[in-house]
Amino acid sequence: MNTLEKKFKYVDYLWDDKKADSLGDDQVALFLYRSNILGADLRITNYGGGNTSCKTIEKDPLTNAEVEVMWVKGSGGDIGTLTRSGIAGLYTGRLRDLKNVYGGLEDEDRMVGLFNHCIYDLDSKAPSIDTPLHGLLPFKHIDHLHPDALIAVAAAKDSEKVTKEIWGDTMGWVPWQRPGFDLGLQLEKCLAENPGIRGIVLGSHGLFTWGDTSYECYMNSLEVIEMASEYITKKIAEKGSVFGGQKVESFPQEERLEKAAQLMPLLRGLCSSENRMIGHFADSDVVMEYINSNDLERLAPMGTSCPDHFLRTKIQPLVLTLDPKEDLSDAEAVLAKLEPAFEQYRQEYADYYNTCKRDNSPAMRDPNPVIIIYPGVGMFSFSKDKQTTRVASEFYINAINVMRGAEAITEYTSLPRQEAFDIEYWLLEEAKLQRMPKEKPLSRKVAFVTGAGGGIGKAIADKLAEEGANVVLTDINEESLKEAHATYKRDVSTYAVCDVTNTDSIAAAYKKACLEFGGVDIVVHSAGLAISKSLEDTTDKDWNILQSILVKGQFDLAKQFATIARQQNLGGDYIAIASKNGLVAGPNNVAYGTAKAAQQHMVRLLAAELAKDKVRVNTVNPDGVIVGSKIWEGAWAEGRAKANGITVEELPAFYAKRNLLNEIITPADIANGVFTFVGILDKSTGNIINVDGGMANAFVR
Repeated sequence: MNTLEKKFKYVDYLWDDKKADSLGDDQVALFLYRSNILGADLRITNYGGGNTSCKTIEKDPLTNAEVEVMWVKGSGGDIGTLTRSGIAGLYTGRLRDLKNVYGGLEDEDRMVGLFNHCIYDLDSKAPSIDTPLHGLLPFKHIDHLHPDALIAVAAAKDSEKVTKEIWGDTMGWVPWQRPGFDLGLQLEKCLAENPGIRGIVLGSHGLFTWGDTSYECYMNSLEVIEMASEYITKKIAEKGSVFGGQKVESFPQEERLEKAAQLMPLLRGLCSSENRMIGHFADSDVVMEYINSNDLERLAPMGTSCPDHFLRTKIQPLVLTLDPKEDLSDAEAVLAKLEPAFEQYRQEYADYYNTCKRDNSPAMRDPNPVIIIYPGVGMFSFSKDKQTTRVASEFYINAINVMRGAEAITEYTSLPRQEAFDIEYWLLEEAKLQRMPKEKPLSRKVAFVTGAGGGIGKAIADKLAEEGANVVLTDINEESLKEAHATYKRDVSTYAVCDVTNTDSIAAAYKKACLEFGGVDIVVHSAGLAISKSLEDTTDKDWNILQSILVKGQFDLAKQFATIARQQNLGGDYIAIASKNGLVAGPNNVAYGTAKAAQQHMVRLLAAELAKDKVRVNTVNPDGVIVGSKIWEGAWAEGRAKANGITVEELPAFYAKRNLLNEIITPADIANGVFTFVGILDKSTGNIINVDGGMANAFVR
């Protein structure tokens, strides 16, 4: 640890001289590097929060004259992952000339459109609403951040006085104002009235800091945040406790996780009354201190202060009034107690909308809560996908830190509801939402795939993830699962070791799915093995293992899934990966063929029984999936070769030639069959799709 790393206790010093030196004098590259390391510390800013910039001298392509260009994070970006494609390059002079045409606060939305007339770099990302906040300040490098400690200062009662107490005359202060061109003018005015300051605190919002170089800007930001953090730590120590002390005692973590897993499908179903949602659970020490406190009842309804927070978390959470010791095993009784709380929350949100709406406000959005608090257990969040719901949880934790700091300093203050509404339903915010890419067919769904450590199961998981689903990979082989899980980006998959012959193992895997994503929508039973032997050579062990994995495993998976599906009340899909061999009689196949036939008929029985729950149950029948399929490794391939009087090496060509289309069947083809059922045929149940290139003796009808 070097001297500078030791200097900071409350933020991470991540500047690497070697990395920075390798970028030479490329100021844009250094600004991107600074942005990324600032975004790597969630105490400094959360995903998508804040923005950064730098100004350089470039040659004007029209005049060859040297001009100043500002490079700034574009709309919707994230400084932690910012790249050159995510920034906007604007003529600084033209941006400042917009002061000549600015018509006041009623003109803010028009000004955003005029930013496009200031574009220098034609490959620019759309400039964000915060662009003038950077452009109207003269500094070469600027950071606009939302550190918990600074927002605590900004959201504290007497924030301006507290700012002066911490930094003296070295920091400016600007009262709360919605981001836009006029806020840029206020920053410019603050600097003119306070020359020589190192930064500005924005009331209820965040921080602006700057420097002549990227490194100086970085150090200035860290030092200012460190000073605020030290101040708050001292105040908390003086106060002795935060949030009024503990009211509810936490359950041990294992009990919390068990309760959360039981509750998740119920909450998910209630939160999905308008749109299906994906869940996330958090029970860190920071969360538990707040949700178990005496002050929760006072602070939670006040809502979050920083716009970046409540845009993702909604203005306030739903606090469950369930007794922490409630028996959650009786799902119907728990649901009956939860439903009135959700109805009340939706009504209060509608009242908030109707009270604050303007003549041109967008239509009311989904009124369900994003953040749900259960004292003693933890905090749940629900949104359109895993990343969004995880980030919402992280932002609410930021809000908790803000409330703690502000309460320690003086007293926490939140934005007036009308101010919050005007940001939440800002036409520019609505336009940003409308520009979001169209959701994929399986977006908002959770797929649970057995045998996903490789072969057909992994191909199915890949396809479902590609089409937007979150995937829960299960297999008996943990090493294979880890390798498979590593192939997905963050927030797409999780894995659980699962022995489908063991009811408790299946239950544990479903529990993992519920904790990670809130529930399950699609189950694909792809786990299996194949044994090819004559009647005389087939042993009891051979028979029993095939029945256990293929048939009993399918039964247990379906039974437990049905319980989850009923709790969610969102319907679902169950897909059995069976085989042509369940339809076609052939030699040396009595145990395997019988088990596959049992799978196929069980599907029909399940389809008839689960239809009332809107759970569709279907079968995909592969045949001859030799390339990339695990069951064709070893004895099964040898047995099939022997049965057909050929060598193992001749199997791929043999199987391709025997189907009507003369096609080699791959795991990806089976995955396409699964997607057809779960992504397209939403009114089909009890059916079979053969993915075999066309085998006349396996035609279903």
